[in-house]
Amino acid sequence: MTCTPFIAYLRGKLCDFRRAQGGNIAIIFGLSAIPVVGLMGAAVDYSRAYSAKSAMQGALDATGLTLSKEAQSLTKEKLDEKALKYFLANFNRPDATDVKIVPVFTDLNNGKYKLDISGTANVPTTISGLWQDKMAIGSETQVIWGYKKLELALALDNTGSMASSGKMTQLKIAAKNLISTLQKAAKKDGDIKISIVPFNTDVNVGKANVSATWIKWDGSNDSWNSLNGSCSSSWYKTKSNCENAGYKWTVANHSNWNGCIWDRDQDYDVKNASPDTNIKATLFPAHQESNCPVEMLPLTTNWANMTSKIDSMSPKGNTNVTIGMALAFQTLSPWSPFNAAAPNTELDKVIILLTDGDNTENRFTTSAKSIDARTKLVCDNAKAANIKVYTIRVINGNSSLLKQCATESSMYYDVQDAAQLNTVFTTIANSLASLRLSQ
Repeated sequence: MTCTPFIAYLRGKLCDFRRAQGGNIAIIFGLSAIPVVGLMGAAVDYSRAYSAKSAMQGALDATGLTLSKEAQSLTKEKLDEKALKYFLANFNRPDATDVKIVPVFTDLNNGKYKLDISGTANVPTTISGLWQDKMAIGSETQVIWGYKKLELALALDNTGSMASSGKMTQLKIAAKNLISTLQKAAKKDGDIKISIVPFNTDVNVGKANVSATWIKWDGSNDSWNSLNGSCSSSWYKTKSNCENAGYKWTVANHSNWNGCIWDRDQDYDVKNASPDTNIKATLFPAHQESNCPVEMLPLTTNWANMTSKIDSMSPKGNTNVTIGMALAFQTLSPWSPFNAAAPNTELDKVIILLTDGDNTENRFTTSAKSIDARTKLVCDNAKAANIKVYTIRVINGNSSLLKQCATESSMYYDVQDAAQLNTVFTTIANSLASLRLSQ
């Protein structure tokens, strides 16, 4: 009947309609693919831009660290010039254009400095160029650094044995080079101060201190026995020895004093206690030592005086490492008689102790073992006060004692040839002058 052909006809039309609908979907899919492909292209461009920005950050960091070492001494023009030069040396991205680097140096006025560096550039796009022809990138870095202030005491053996094997000659060369290195490292007057303590049996604190209240002249304290010939010799250590030998115990004419002192009463001989006129044991006994070394130099920023002091050193007398170390310790202490700065986190206090022989004599004994024990105590006390201690043994001396005296084993140097002293002092100087960077 006619019903069946009609149904077949209708079914065919429905199929045609379905096929027509499928074409519409293809068109819609094709249209939607355009933004999808665009987004994929943008992702590629953004990835390139991100990679360039990461490279920029690394180059800025490297530039900041390098430039900070000289930023203080550069004019604004030189700072801009070098910042761009250092940056381009580290930024290997030829696809980046319109590179701009802006450094800003700031003196923070508290011994610290700051360098801010910002960078910008453009990265050309590919597929996303349909709506933007380039992507801007930018980054920045900041370096804050400062030289810790430094108080350095040089306790230098000036005994007679330093005249042999070129030791004194090489010591003078090395010490002056150390001073020169630290002078260059001092960015401001007062950043670095140095004291110089030449020692043998005694230390010379200077005749100008003849009336100082911290000098002890009381003969009853066995501090002065120099008037009558051999009563001033090293054998006569006590008042009783002089009297038993038939000499009269008197205090010498103070105006003839040559400036030498020797060990304080024990246990102040190994401490940095402030002299107190009410406690005579804390005072420094005057001693007219015939082999008195050259006058010590308290902490100073006068570089010419430091060099002159080194040049004036002359080897003579016997070895008492304890008093050299004790007076170096005292010069770094924040009270009389030398009044150094109070300890703080932005200040390093350091002693460099150099000797070429065993302890042979102090105020109390000629026993090397006993004097070594005093030396160890003063070293221990200095380290307990957060003072860094370098020790240098030149050919001879108690290596075990000096190694114990150093803050760390790496800070002990055993020099077998005096010519090596310059290398040792240069190593220490560079360590002390090294830049402390924080980001």
